[in-house]
Amino acid sequence: MKDNSKILAALLAGIAAGAAIGFLFAPEKGSETRDKLNESLKNLGDSIKDRAADEIGNLTTFKDKVVDSIKTKLKGAEEEYTATANSVSHTASNTANKIERDFSKATNS
Repeated sequence: MKDNSKILAALLAGIAAGAAIGFLFAPEKGSETRDKLNESLKNLGDSIKDRAADEIGNLTTFKDKVVDSIKTKLKGAEEEYTATANSVSHTASNTANKIERDFSKATNS
């Protein structure tokens, strides 16, 4: 994506430079040449704005995917943590009960 953006920027800069040189050497009145140059630059600006809007849309989509992925992984980690904590708690409780029973047996004997 980076290389495509660089190529597009270089292409647009080349087109703008070529158009400017062409207008400067055109056998027309200065006001007509300036009008054409202004129109070309306006079109170039519009193209750049459109491309920037597309890239912003792509970045927004990418950001949404990354955020969703992180949320999914965090939820999975939270569920795993809860399951492990419950298991440890259950094991600790069973162990405590067993120790209590064994202690009771030992003291009653």
